[in-house]
Amino acid sequence: MKIGSEWGSPIYLDSSALVKIYVAEAETDALEKALEGRRDLVISDLVITELVSALARRKREGVLDTRAVNGLHRTLLADIQAGDYRTLDLVPAVHREAERLVILLDQVALRAADALHLALAVSAGCATVVTFDRRMIEAAPYLGVTPVPIT
Repeated sequence: MKIGSEWGSPIYLDSSALVKIYVAEAETDALEKALEGRRDLVISDLVITELVSALARRKREGVLDTRAVNGLHRTLLADIQAGDYRTLDLVPAVHREAERLVILLDQVALRAADALHLALAVSAGCATVVTFDRRMIEAAPYLGVTPVPIT
């Protein structure tokens, strides 16, 4: 993973990255270190919903209990309220851009949610997308966005 200070600004975090901030995973320490002190982090309403879905999945799997899931959800919302992230809304123009990406990017088989994430990042002028999703890593450079971590 490239060091966070080398990442262009602003930085869009997709759900595969944001979950690592709230749930300890193998990449959590490196990601938190890379993002430390950054004030240019962007997420979307889609990321928030996907994070809650990921937490619920961990609850079904027995990794987290209901109390932990609710606590993590409240923590995320408090972090947003505190200004740790700038949030983006899913508006019709973003959907149209995502649809255009799905049709035009023959090089990568983008899923709908991945295309929405990339369209959100582009609409916000993000220079960097932090993702652990292979398809998004492959597609981002076609849109002039740097994907990290580079794998």
